[in-house]
This record gives sequence, structure tokens and C-alpha cells, in this order.
Amino acid sequence: MWVGVAVTVRLGFWQLSRADQKQAQHAAIVAQQSAPVLSTEALLAEPALFAQLHRRVQLQGRWLREHTVYLDNRPMQGRAGFWVVTPLALNDHTTVLVQRGWIPRNSQDRLQLAPIETPIGVVQLQGRLAPPPSSVLSLGHAEADASADSRTSNIRQNLDLDQMAAQVGAHFSATVLQTDPASDGLLREWPEIASGIDKNLAYAFQWFALAAVQLMLYLWFQFIIPYRHVRRSTP
Repeated sequence: MWVGVAVTVRLGFWQLSRADQKQAQHAAIVAQQSAPVLSTEALLAEPALFAQLHRRVQLQGRWLREHTVYLDNRPMQGRAGFWVVTPLALNDHTTVLVQRGWIPRNSQDRLQLAPIETPIGVVQLQGRLAPPPSSVLSLGHAEADASADSRTSNIRQNLDLDQMAAQVGAHFSATVLQTDPASDGLLREWPEIASGIDKNLAYAFQWFALAAVQLMLYLWFQFIIPYRHVRRSTP
């Protein structure tokens, strides 16, 4: 019994430590997002700044519109749709990959994409340095179908950065999540980055509760019941 109590208490404290770690990571992200905005000039002058994930940026460059891709199965507000991703050339030697926004999926024909605008010439945008677009789980045949579709529509299930860089003919210095208000036919209601500690705190409570139950059962069967039995049997 004591082993069970010790194990469950240990697991409870482990979940609390995980919550502390996540809280610290979230605080670091918030600090990055609160830091001064990085301009194109600052990034080009000091390329190491591209590695500062979650830092806000204000970029100026030209869209490589012919390399736009659409990532399928990316819901927003409960609706099925696509993330639209387009490379942005900051100059002749520096290119970033921009997750520009979201468009809804045509329920009748998945290859019929909602129209978007990709301006020609120099554009300016706001965003934040972000990890590459997340991957979604897909079955082998679904991936094959998406690859076949991509030859004509640029629809992808997931994005292979190395493969796309080879197609573009440029190394991506960073991935940027565009945060401007909705424009160009794209929505940008990205979810806020949460700490995710609620789940760990709930698990910790469950482990501590289980330890308490084990202790109460031990006290009940080892002390309370025998004591009551003795009292009843005493004349």
C-alpha cells in the first residue's frame, strides 16, 4: 500500500514539475512576443535574429507567387479549409516562408480553391517568427492522392521544407506567421499560444486524490474497522 501511495504522490509532483516547465516556456514566449519588432533591415544585418522564435517582425519583400502551396485539413473556427503558404524574397539572397492565412474548403470540389490575391511588387507585412507549419496525420493513400493533386493545384497534406526549398531554389531563413488583419481573401484568426498547464494540473490532482484514497482505505481497514469491532465485542 505504501508503495502505491509513494508512487502516486511522486507522479503528482512530476506533473506539477511539468506544469512549472511549461509555465516557464510560456513566459519565455510571451517575453519574445513583447520584445521590439524586428525590421527587414535588422534581420538582414544580423541573420542570427531569424532564430528568435515568436519574435514579432515587420517584413518587406516580393512574393514568389508561383510557389504558393495550400495545406489541406487545417480547420479554423470549426470550418474545414487550407493554410496558404507563400515564399517571400526579402532580397536576392534571403527568403522566408510565410504562412499567410486561411481559406475555406469547397465542400463540393476540394480542388476548387477560394480566390486569393498575391500582389506583384514590393509588399509589407507583419508577423512573428514561428516553427514550420505543423503536420497532420494522414493515411498512405491520402498522402498519395494529395501528392497527385499537388501537381496541378499545389495542394499538400503536409509540407516538406527541404523539397519546397529545392523547388523554389532558395534556402528558407525562417518561417513567418503573418498576423495582419484579414486581407487578400485570407483569414488570420490564429489561436493564442497557451501554456497548456491545465492538463498537467488536472493529472496532478488525480494522482494526489488517488494517493489520498489509498491512505484512507488503509486507515479504514487497518485501524477503524478493527477498533469498531473491538468496541462492539467488549462487554
